[in-house]
Amino acid sequence: MPELAEVEFFRKRWSAGHAAKVLAARLHEGKKVFRGCDPAALKRRLTGARLLDSETAAKQMLFRFNGDNWLGIHLGMSGELRVESPAYAATKHDHFILVQQKRQLVFNDPRMFGGVLFHHGKTAPAWWTKIAPAILSPAFTVEAVAAFLKRRARAPIKAVLLMQERFPGVGNWMADEILWRAAIHPKRLAGSLKLTEVRTLHRECRRVCRLALDTIAGKGRYLPPNLNAHIPRSWLFWHRWEDGGHCPRTKKPLVREEVGGRTTCWSPARQKLR
Repeated sequence: MPELAEVEFFRKRWSAGHAAKVLAARLHEGKKVFRGCDPAALKRRLTGARLLDSETAAKQMLFRFNGDNWLGIHLGMSGELRVESPAYAATKHDHFILVQQKRQLVFNDPRMFGGVLFHHGKTAPAWWTKIAPAILSPAFTVEAVAAFLKRRARAPIKAVLLMQERFPGVGNWMADEILWRAAIHPKRLAGSLKLTEVRTLHRECRRVCRLALDTIAGKGRYLPPNLNAHIPRSWLFWHRWEDGGHCPRTKKPLVREEVGGRTTCWSPARQKLR
């Protein structure tokens, strides 16, 4: 499932349509990607509306239109946003398209695990405002992390890092990357971490989020050539996907097992289970 930086990557694609009017909204109204909204209201209110701006939070995207219209998109496992030409002919998996004069903004989702949300109102919808404070925000403090780990004391730290109510936007590969950099074994119970380790975990959460945003989503409004174009080989990212990988720091073999219900990769030479 796309994580923090991947979501920002796809949001930036649709930023090409900022300030342009929607000439038509085309939907596959019966598909389950619209299970969380009223497709008829979405189509009626967005037709003729102007896309003002957009932003991301955690794994969610928000697109704001004039007329007090708010559009949310969650990519799920296989969704993506694309920008196509005005002459583009939709395929069967293009479930949602916003037609503008110079382009078409396309939401494609073959497996339909993603979703489209819509809200009409003066203030931002609850499904947006209830998202936890970003890891790169001032609200993400060492104290807040320590308190959360204490409440989840008997859960493996890998599973805790995937809890969006404290670590919004962190998914499977980012959690492995954070723990590898912090030299913390993924099976360690959250309550067993010492304060120095919590501080290290907090630092690496912020560092991985910033590095991922800079390398995957690009700096400023410009996208890199492809999703993972500039991720260095020194990251665990490139070595974790298949059995037989080696730790880029110790050069020792990596291990892949299920931890907390998710496939997890770590370096036994670096991440000791105390």
